[in-house]
Amino acid sequence: MSEWNKKRDLMHRYDLTAHIYDMQYAEEQTAKIRAALEGLKMEKHSLVLDAGCGTGLLFGYVADKAEATVGLDISRKILLQAKKRVKNFQNIHLILADADNMPLKENIFSHVFGITLIQNMPNPVKTLNEIRRVAKENAVIVVTGMKKAFTLEGFEGLLWDARLGIISLRYESLKCYVAVCTKIYH
Repeated sequence: MSEWNKKRDLMHRYDLTAHIYDMQYAEEQTAKIRAALEGLKMEKHSLVLDAGCGTGLLFGYVADKAEATVGLDISRKILLQAKKRVKNFQNIHLILADADNMPLKENIFSHVFGITLIQNMPNPVKTLNEIRRVAKENAVIVVTGMKKAFTLEGFEGLLWDARLGIISLRYESLKCYVAVCTKIYH
């Protein structure tokens, strides 16, 4: 299956399930978000990107701590669900776009989140490289990977291939690995 066909199937699946996504996955997503944010510092001038933002569950945790937050997703209907969540925030902006081809400048974001994203992508390293591209030099990059899609070694290898250095890695009592990373220059 071509990359575009896989993405089109993914878009269609999320469009069909957008209205029940939170019922199905909010508990697990919240556990991932809490694990990712534990010990993470965010200044008021932070610029946050949530790549593959889904219904915007992360927004409630970061919007009041950041200057601006951008939520990006390929599913129009899931972004409509996110739009309901952001109506009380002035500093959240939603973009309908592909995480492999983000319409964003390089080196912009101080914090980039890719929660439950890479296992859905046809080429996870390409996605991680795009995340790396939009992240500032000393950015915090949080990536999760479902255990059913990746071994621990495979997940760490993907991060290494995308030149992301792991600062912390959590996976106990979660269905995924939660990696807090930064860019590696070599």
